[in-house]
Amino acid sequence: MQRCLELAQMGAGSVSPNPMVGAVIVDNNQIIGEGYTSPYGGPHAEVNAVQQVLNSYGEEAGIRLASSTFYVSLEPCAHFGKTPPCANMIADLKPQKVFVACLDPYAKVNGKGIAILREAGIEVEVGLLEKEAIWMNRRFFTRIGQHRPYVILKWAQSKDAFIGQKDRQIWISNAASQQLVHRWRAEEDAILVGSNTARIDNPSLTVRHWKGNNPLRVLIDRDLKIPADAKIFDEQAHTIVFNAKKTDWQGHIKHIELENYSLYLPQNILYQLYLMDVQSIIVEGGAATLQLFIDAGLWDEARVFQSDQRLDSGVAAPRLKGQIVDRKMIANDLLTIYIKG
Repeated sequence: MQRCLELAQMGAGSVSPNPMVGAVIVDNNQIIGEGYTSPYGGPHAEVNAVQQVLNSYGEEAGIRLASSTFYVSLEPCAHFGKTPPCANMIADLKPQKVFVACLDPYAKVNGKGIAILREAGIEVEVGLLEKEAIWMNRRFFTRIGQHRPYVILKWAQSKDAFIGQKDRQIWISNAASQQLVHRWRAEEDAILVGSNTARIDNPSLTVRHWKGNNPLRVLIDRDLKIPADAKIFDEQAHTIVFNAKKTDWQGHIKHIELENYSLYLPQNILYQLYLMDVQSIIVEGGAATLQLFIDAGLWDEARVFQSDQRLDSGVAAPRLKGQIVDRKMIANDLLTIYIKG
């Protein structure tokens, strides 16, 4: 099952809004097939694992599969979506046993996949590495359970807790930390900044220092003050602008007007993104935008870099209360990971 989780992670950044899933097929204490979920719309992990067995064993594949044990990091699907139900496929193959890490909370699956397998006479055990599997798919579980994207806050601060200086761009984190941030961007569906950050830093919000897909860019710009030639509007990625002026869609840029703009702003933004099947988002700043989500209680994870330099003055870093789950050095930056308590 640990191998299933490792395989599942390989789908990060490409399978959303599907969950990340890994599958391993074992026969005679030997792995004979393994797979992870293809990019959205493609075959699921179980199908890819079975296909590997078929490719490797040819005419013997049916016999090997019938005497095998399946390991899957999430309950096999039980409904027709972009692909046929995996639970029915496994039931037809009649393996000896199926281990499932955790149930799928999606209403069209939740327990139904297990029921299909058991009705076919297959022994099923649920709960192997369950906590690890739920953490792996925390984005998917949040979208299904809370009807909003999983929210990751990210910022860098100086040793004396300043996030930057007013009206002037300043680099706080080191090159290794910046590359890590680009890797994170490639793993999430969207990235959000406020108008001050867009104006002062003029960020492109891409993954240029990492291999992967550029996330959907989200800008909060109430009065549409960010100029059209800003990097956030270039053609490297789609951009959504939440504002109080207009709703419009031109090419890769979509403006969405929010009525009663200042009322429940983060809630309305996250709900609109949920309706667009955005499963996760990184909020990168600035300080006021980050604090907006913190004060609304709309965050799940925070990733904070602290450099060893001091600024002595500037814009104060956001304030949050959360549980520290990890701390490590990224070159000379201290990275602290929080989850909401």
